[in-house]
Amino acid sequence: MSADRQEFESARGGVPLDEPEVAERGTPVVDHAESHAGEPVGERVKLYGDREEKAKPLNVLGTRQRKTDGLEKSTGRARYTDDMTLPGMLHAKILRSPHPHARIVSIDASAALALPGVHAVVTGAEMPIPFGIIVWTPDENALAVDKARYIGDAVAAVAAVDEDTANRAVELIQVEYEVLEAILDPFEAARRTDVQIHEAKKAGHNGNISKIVKLDFGEVERGLAESDVVIEGEYYFEGTTHVPIEPHCAIGMWEAGGAPGGRLTVWSSTQVPHYLHRELAKVLELDAAKVRVVQPHVGGGFGGKSEPFDLEFCVAKLAMKTGRPVKCLYTREEVFYAHRGRHPFHMKYRVGATADGKLKAVDAKTLLDGGAYSSFGLVTTYYSGQLLAAPYEIPAYRFDSTRVFTNKPACGPKRGHGSVQPRFAFEVTLDKLAQRLDIDPIELRRRNFMGSFRRTVNELRVTSNGFMECLDAVERASGWKERRGKLGYGRGLGVAGSCYISGTNYPIYPNRMPQSAVQLQVDRSGRVAVFSGASDIGQGSTSLVAYIVCEELGVPLDYVRVLPSDTDFTPVDLGAYSSRVTFMLGNACVDAARKLKAMVQEAVAEEWEIKPARVLLAGGRAMDGQDTGRSMTIVEAFNLAEAKFGTLGTVGSYNTPRDVHGEYRGGTIGASPAYSFTAHVAEVEVDAETGFVEVKSIWVAHDCGRALNPMIVEGQMEGSAYMGFAEALMEQHIFKDADHGRAGLHNAPSLLDYRIPTSLDTPELRSLIVESIDPEGPYGAKEAGEGPLHPSIPAIANAIYDAVGVRMDSLPFSPPRMWRALQDQAARQHEPERIAAD
Repeated sequence: MSADRQEFESARGGVPLDEPEVAERGTPVVDHAESHAGEPVGERVKLYGDREEKAKPLNVLGTRQRKTDGLEKSTGRARYTDDMTLPGMLHAKILRSPHPHARIVSIDASAALALPGVHAVVTGAEMPIPFGIIVWTPDENALAVDKARYIGDAVAAVAAVDEDTANRAVELIQVEYEVLEAILDPFEAARRTDVQIHEAKKAGHNGNISKIVKLDFGEVERGLAESDVVIEGEYYFEGTTHVPIEPHCAIGMWEAGGAPGGRLTVWSSTQVPHYLHRELAKVLELDAAKVRVVQPHVGGGFGGKSEPFDLEFCVAKLAMKTGRPVKCLYTREEVFYAHRGRHPFHMKYRVGATADGKLKAVDAKTLLDGGAYSSFGLVTTYYSGQLLAAPYEIPAYRFDSTRVFTNKPACGPKRGHGSVQPRFAFEVTLDKLAQRLDIDPIELRRRNFMGSFRRTVNELRVTSNGFMECLDAVERASGWKERRGKLGYGRGLGVAGSCYISGTNYPIYPNRMPQSAVQLQVDRSGRVAVFSGASDIGQGSTSLVAYIVCEELGVPLDYVRVLPSDTDFTPVDLGAYSSRVTFMLGNACVDAARKLKAMVQEAVAEEWEIKPARVLLAGGRAMDGQDTGRSMTIVEAFNLAEAKFGTLGTVGSYNTPRDVHGEYRGGTIGASPAYSFTAHVAEVEVDAETGFVEVKSIWVAHDCGRALNPMIVEGQMEGSAYMGFAEALMEQHIFKDADHGRAGLHNAPSLLDYRIPTSLDTPELRSLIVESIDPEGPYGAKEAGEGPLHPSIPAIANAIYDAVGVRMDSLPFSPPRMWRALQDQAARQHEPERIAAD
């Protein structure tokens, strides 16, 4: 019996995990959280089993706390990369390909170099080593070496005294291109072998194929054959992009005399300082010990800054060539071409079930449009199927996913990476199934609940699972039973559910080292410094470690200094992606803080001649838990510990448990130490004359384990639901084809044209926190940053059906698409009348 299985069974009082009781829920307790003003701000449902976390009192965590950097950001004192100016700094601009597919014959930069104020030009030939965020697919160059593969692909870069001069210099660079046929359609890319976007790795293979994943679990065809009803459907998810407020920006500085051979520092608005550090050393052929990456404040990322980009290599190389600092700031148009956003997905689903609504089998076939480069595509291809197998019990499951290259900007990870698209298709299919069987859609989902502390059909290990409480919460809050189907034509309610990872089991490059780490250092004044390599991109990871230190060491919040994201001083953290930060960084910080706490307790206990376990640290004091009249300040306690142990400092780290995945090829991808669960109900109003869809409200219930700061959790839930709502109704990251202008040109690379909701467009978002207290998470916490996005889109689609009886199986649900769907419905309804008349 595995260790995790023994642990789970012990936590359940010895009940075997494969007994029927496994699907039972814990005891839900509903709290109505109060704001500081006394007004109710939301509902929290706490779900406890018999685990000891229920009895643990918390002083700081679980309460509504300010963000430690909130004042800095709200007053404008926070410094982002573009706010930095270094002495003698030059400005860089990048020359980009005007062709979607072209061979680079020659580059002549002489006219640019002759322009007054220009200090250097760099081309791809000077940085020929390929890179890629996934080590098995390094197919990009800092600047194109042989071919440009999309309009906007970087070809050369200039460093000049100011941006205007750099822009003029870029225009003077002469590039001779051999224009090649471009492939923009993913079906064509999968079929064609005469035009190859990348060279095939093996003879007879198609170089346009990025990745193919085919996995079977159980007897799918038998399950479909034995089903009383089979729902088949085709779905299309349009590509979307991140639209962070802050464009990408980087500064490179080369110190030739700082170390033998020189030393490189790069400041960047990256989400992954550690991976950028690795790739800079690789591509520029530098000793990694002489490369430093610093992440200032980041003005949003959502996955769009979670890999290295051309500007970071360019500023580094140009700084090395000129001996002066070099800054590059993307224009908004460049951000759209940098992209790495949501893949367009073409999906075919077959779902079989019994007459009473129990799922029998799921068969999914998906074509992913990956754009010009691999990016995270290997992982995305697996995610398109691996993460669908919960929260429902699926006896048999098959997915066949193919990612192809096209001559468009590369797609990568956007909030909810790889699993938002299939969740849309599957949850709409479940709604169709419920309608066919005349079963309430929430009831259908309840009947298929997989339970907690189980393995999915594809062998992912699920720990705590509050999905049923999420369904209960949105059903109750939305008035589902009283209102669904009774709001009149044009108005309706829809439901959807999902699950998502809390950190990845597997790092992007193979190693056995910790995925996250923290170092603590204590000053004699009582100040505690936290050195954290984690990337705060707005989600609050800097605040998280401060809260944990306050909880464990009893120091006031303003005694904690968090020094994040500097590869010269902080331990390695792999970055802000895959909802890993709260879970992994949190566990690492708990580890470090409790080591330090034990030292302080031992020193104080020795002074008082009591057992260390009696020493409590809280409220800025150390006290005897059995005689609270005996106490000292936390500063005195720290000084006692320093006198006993020497300079006070500890380190803590976290790595994932090993036994959380199946032993098949790809089984580690999608495996996670724990999973969050979400349910949404959306209410919409459809104007049948214009096709305009207004989302009135979205009720968001999310199982985040323990909410370490309910205010931040609610913010993440609302931000996720907002982003899903935006993708459902507005967003389209699309490119012109040969019939509609210059093929491969972005259709709307500006915030004037790429539609995202304003505050006036946004529906009422109601956050309902479900706390399942997970045994793997720090204090029972799980993720809250990405999971709450997934159900928004299918819940809106299902609400549209409840409102007007029309299925929207392609995104976005824009007024023209909605209007055409309503017209098609009307035509179908009148068709029998016309035939009868004839």
